Amino acid sequence: MLIRIGHSPDSDDAFMFYGLANGVVQSEHEFEHILRDIQTLNEWAKEGRLESSAVSVHAFAYVADRYALLRHGGSFGEGYGPMIVAQAPIPVDELRETVIAVPGELTSAFLQLNVWFDETFGAGVRPQYEVVPFDEIMPAVKEGRFRAGLIIHEGQLTYAEEGLVEIANMGTWWRDRTGGLPLPLGVNVVRKDLGPELCAEVSRCMRESIDAGLNARPKALDYALQFARGMDRQTSDTFVGMYVNERTRDMGDEGVRAIRMLLAEGARIGLVPPVDVEVVD
Repeated sequence: MLIRIGHSPDSDDAFMFYGLANGVVQSEHEFEHILRDIQTLNEWAKEGRLESSAVSVHAFAYVADRYALLRHGGSFGEGYGPMIVAQAPIPVDELRETVIAVPGELTSAFLQLNVWFDETFGAGVRPQYEVVPFDEIMPAVKEGRFRAGLIIHEGQLTYAEEGLVEIANMGTWWRDRTGGLPLPLGVNVVRKDLGPELCAEVSRCMRESIDAGLNARPKALDYALQFARGMDRQTSDTFVGMYVNERTRDMGDEGVRAIRMLLAEGARIGLVPPVDVEVVD
């Protein structure tokens, strides 16, 4: 059977799929890699278009009827995550009246921002925002088109080099709020209608692909550098290490609990529907 797996053209996703893309992982099924930006993959998942896909944790709330969560391939922030940055320090209270550039309404960063606003400023308080492509947010803040921006991906490593300062960090907030749970960002899912055996096979291949990358890190990093958007090898290696690690190999009970908690918080504030998280191993 042909199994189409969607993932974003980012260096951390490429690192995860090194084993599958380079024939290290063997299966009787054929795997086709579909590279699209995460917003497109989120929308496709709503339609059930691909057999397996990366999606944001936020978007999973809208596709959990069709897809089950894989324990492998998740991206978590271990005390780090999406950040609000600006050209100069801003008193947190002023963020209530500040239009924030955000990378998309279905991103996990947007969900976390809304929960953070609700907790920081009071029930029902939502951010003022405008959607901007994630790689244009820092330039837009630097140019003064926005007073603050919510950054994701490698921007978390490079914002200071761009002359920007941190105003709030969703990763440290979540860690402190939950007693140390990792911050859920992205997950990989499999379509339930494939049946238990094939879902388990997709899970095995995903886990072994991540293992292959971790066990042959220099080769996997060489492969991932094709998707590094201009990052040098050292920065790309740091970025990959942040989001491809033992937690990625298996999110564990902590990871599943963190996902359920974040989605429950999103449902509590009315941003996402209540959702039952089904997990395939």
